[in-house]
Amino acid sequence: MTTYKGKFGVDFKQNKKLLDEVAIVRSKGLKNEIAGYITAHLRRELEEQKEKESMAAEKEPITKTEAMEEQLVS
Repeated sequence: MTTYKGKFGVDFKQNKKLLDEVAIVRSKGLKNEIAGYITAHLRRELEEQKEKESMAAEKEPITKTEAMEEQLVS
């Protein structure tokens, strides 16, 4: 999958078509299972990447003014 990772995406139907181009899978059920696995895997990776980006955005450096305001509130 690493070789063709750039071709596959989060669309199951598109991944089935691409799988036809990349591999010979005679069983319809197996082809659906492989395409489903690829789709789920890429969606999971995308979600994890979004979470990491949101965590990084939350951990932005605090300015002096914000730090002083926090001390006053405490």
